[in-house]
Amino acid sequence: MSSFTLDNLVTLLRQATGEADLEAAEHFADTTFTDLGYDSLVLLETAGQISRNYGVVLSDDDLEQIETPRELVERVNAGV
Repeated sequence: MSSFTLDNLVTLLRQATGEADLEAAEHFADTTFTDLGYDSLVLLETAGQISRNYGVVLSDDDLEQIETPRELVERVNAGV
């Protein structure tokens, strides 16, 4: 399986939020999900999509510890 990328994450966040114009801005990768405006429901939906599409299951503890898009991508790739 190929690696999970920030572009993959942006696609999943678009699906979870319905924000068609969401793009990975310059500092997107290292900005906290809270500062980006994503709550725990968006992250749970995104984690579900990651599980279905990439076969990587993220626990509630994982989601509580992951703060930024870069950390999420790295965590998914560690499980691929």
